[in-house]
Amino acid sequence: MSVSQNTKHTCYHCGNQCNDEVVALNDKHFCCSGCKTVYQILSENDLCAYYDFNEHAGISPNKNIRADKFAFLDNEEIEKKLIQFKDDKQTHVTFYLPQIHCSSCLYLLENIHKIDSNIVVSKINFNKREIFIVFNHQKINLRKVAEILASIGYEPLISLQDTSQIKKKISRAKMYKIGVAGFCFSNIMMLSFPEYLSGKSFVEPELKTLFSYMSFVLSLPVFFYSATEFYTSAWHGLKNKYLNIDIPVVLAILLIFFRSLYHLFFLNENGYFDSMSGLVFFMLIGRIAQDKTQQYLSFERDYTSFFPIAVNKLFDKKFKPTPIEQLKENDVIQIYANEIIPVDAMLSKGNASIDYSFVSGESAPVSANIGDIIYAGGKQTGEKIELMVLKPMNQSYLTNLWNKNNQAGKETKNKFVDKLSKNFTIIVFAIAGIAFLYWVLAGKISVGLDVITTVFIIACPCTLLLAATFTYGNMLRILSQNKVYVRHYNILEKINEIDTIVYDKTGTLTLSNNVAINYVGEELSDAEKIYIKSTASNSKHVYSKSIVQYFADNDTIEIANFKETIGKGIEAWIDEHYIKIGSPNFFNKTNEHHKNIMYVAIDNKLIGYFITSNAYRVGFSSILKSLEKKYTQVILSGDSIAEKEFLEKTLGKNVQMLFNQKPEDKLQFIQQLQKNNHTVLMIGDGLNDAIALKESDVGIAITENNNNFTPACDIILDATFFEKFQKLFLFSKQGKRIIKLSFTFSFIYNVIGMYFALQGLLSPLIAAILMPSSTITIIAVTFGLTQYSAKKEELLITKK
Repeated sequence: MSVSQNTKHTCYHCGNQCNDEVVALNDKHFCCSGCKTVYQILSENDLCAYYDFNEHAGISPNKNIRADKFAFLDNEEIEKKLIQFKDDKQTHVTFYLPQIHCSSCLYLLENIHKIDSNIVVSKINFNKREIFIVFNHQKINLRKVAEILASIGYEPLISLQDTSQIKKKISRAKMYKIGVAGFCFSNIMMLSFPEYLSGKSFVEPELKTLFSYMSFVLSLPVFFYSATEFYTSAWHGLKNKYLNIDIPVVLAILLIFFRSLYHLFFLNENGYFDSMSGLVFFMLIGRIAQDKTQQYLSFERDYTSFFPIAVNKLFDKKFKPTPIEQLKENDVIQIYANEIIPVDAMLSKGNASIDYSFVSGESAPVSANIGDIIYAGGKQTGEKIELMVLKPMNQSYLTNLWNKNNQAGKETKNKFVDKLSKNFTIIVFAIAGIAFLYWVLAGKISVGLDVITTVFIIACPCTLLLAATFTYGNMLRILSQNKVYVRHYNILEKINEIDTIVYDKTGTLTLSNNVAINYVGEELSDAEKIYIKSTASNSKHVYSKSIVQYFADNDTIEIANFKETIGKGIEAWIDEHYIKIGSPNFFNKTNEHHKNIMYVAIDNKLIGYFITSNAYRVGFSSILKSLEKKYTQVILSGDSIAEKEFLEKTLGKNVQMLFNQKPEDKLQFIQQLQKNNHTVLMIGDGLNDAIALKESDVGIAITENNNNFTPACDIILDATFFEKFQKLFLFSKQGKRIIKLSFTFSFIYNVIGMYFALQGLLSPLIAAILMPSSTITIIAVTFGLTQYSAKKEELLITKK
């Protein structure tokens, strides 16, 4: 390494000018030793592809970070407040990184494990500028993770308050900029009114000069303070060789400002300080309108629309179903076998065997003792347990885990938007350049300058870029209010491609709390009734719950061990007796009765069986018939063919029906449909059909006052919405039409705007008003049309 005198070198890492001395390494030049160190770290860890995405993509690390800056993270109490999950090996944490700005950031941060292999996973939420990290706490601690991020220029912004407080401060800074721009713009307009209304001859020369210089002074805070947001965005784009949509805006601001300086100091004229100030003011208003709408949609989805699932909560010595968003610290809840635990909690009763594969990827069950902490996202695999809530539900964390387990297709829109934005800006530059050259050759340089300025301002792809975001964001909000929680907006796009709908019969077409049941077999003693009921009470399957109801007058007792085999049955050890309940397949028998039956055995002796018959949801046949013209429909059931005749009589023969289907059979059926080029939506209760739900293109878990959340699904649908099931498809199609209409509006706006701008018929001030107006208009149009579509489909819920 050597240090040489500056000869106008640009830092290879961050792109800044090397002002004093240049730190050289081989043929690379750096503005400081910090950037050189970051480059060495990346080079040593084979991460120099970071620079291939965007040249000079790096961020110069903070040179003033103290060695003990993150020492507070060694405090165990502080660490507990920040982490989201911790087992004997892994810790999960999310940091807010305001420095994230481009694809190079994404590449580097998601490959940070190459710098330190003890960081197991790193995932970026680009929109929120957050990084989700999983690290091995046996090797490194939370402080070390923060120091690694800071060493490569991504110092985490850590607050024990909600990160929304940080975002509020950022939003407040924007409001200050608008206030300054609005104040200066209005006063410059006041100073310019006499000249606008009565011509130049009306104003005394001394006053005219004074007003001009006052306008100049008032424009300085706008130019150097209020407009900084646009400069920063444009600079990042230029530094990364990416033409974002703020570059034409900044060029327009610079052009108007320096042109005004020329008019003021050389021609003694007022210039266009009002246009420049108006441009910044109205553009900031457009950005605020955009941000506020996005915040509203995000708030409505994260804080007023919840997962439509419930858990049993202890009330007056009885457990009652309670929506998970109503859980508070110290509440006692009951979790059944194969249920996801929705909150951080402490085990207070029972034997916990927790599968954390949803959280950590490790599927081996982890045993927990009374008093142990069990983290949100874990799944109980054994008997029912009782837990004391330690933290209220963190819906954002559960949604992040949900999306982390379903990554496919998430990049499509961003790539489309980036490409559209870049090409649009190139076209704008080409049109502006040709128009300016035309007017110069025509001998009208002043008109040419007006034209190039207005073209830079008026041409905007914002409506194109915002249409899908606001439309789908509002649709997700509306569906959430109807107790239909959609994992990600791209699921709505996928619904529009569906051609086949598969229904899992039990718990979907049938009611889970209304099953007729009867026992046939040896007479049961009171002890045997207690054994059977106690075993069934640990399962949340429809038929298990019906057995519990059948023996309502009998008590339950503690069980020693419990196991549930999905799609087959349950078994338990109670008072040294072995209890087994399940389908004929679970007992290696054929169903000779041709009815829905569940055999019962005690100590390997078959003593009888239960016969069940299902009650179907009101109006289920009309729902399926309303969809039969557009979709192929299939019913899959693990039950016998006992109800085939009833279903065929009710639905006709247009619906294919398959019975005695094991979970593997359902999976294979979905796979076969997809091999035949069908796009499949499956709806089930998430119990016996989880693997088939995950395999389908869109999986819907239906929940009926219980905890049916499964990571395999894409949508959680409350059972009360099933009577409107067809409206989900209609509403999704309306969203696609709204986006197409918005694109048409954007195209017409840009064509008309360009038509007048290229002829020199638009002033920069009018163009400055029109551009943010288009953004506000598209927000209003998409919001209004989405609300109208929801009202048309009877999905609009008004707050009282």
